[in-house]
Amino acid sequence: MSLMSRFFNIDQKLRRLRNRYRLVIINDDTFEEVLAFKLTRMSVYVAASSLFVLLVGLTVALISFTNLKYYLPGYGTQSQRKALVQYKVKIDSLELASRQKDVYLEELKRVLSGNVGTQPRDTSTLEIPETEFETQ
Repeated sequence: MSLMSRFFNIDQKLRRLRNRYRLVIINDDTFEEVLAFKLTRMSVYVAASSLFVLLVGLTVALISFTNLKYYLPGYGTQSQRKALVQYKVKIDSLELASRQKDVYLEELKRVLSGNVGTQPRDTSTLEIPETEFETQ
């Protein structure tokens, strides 16, 4: 039997999934059967998968339909989001004003201390030929 036929023998795998097993719960003192189940591997897989999906669905419903959603990071009410945007704009404008004030004070200190550098300014005018201004 080749390796491929061993791994891909679907009939054998389906037969194993459909084999019946019996799960018996027995009272240890009286050896009386309390519960007995006839199960297959497939029924156990289906039951476990269904239970998992049900628990995930209940968890999502619990979080999304109750106030627990406000404990999730990044989630808040519309008014909280609007206030956050307003505060962010205010902070940005305050940071800009603070930087401008710092530059102004540094320049003022430099002027008052006499460290004014005289940089030659370019006062020559540009001569632009008239042909560039012509429109058609």
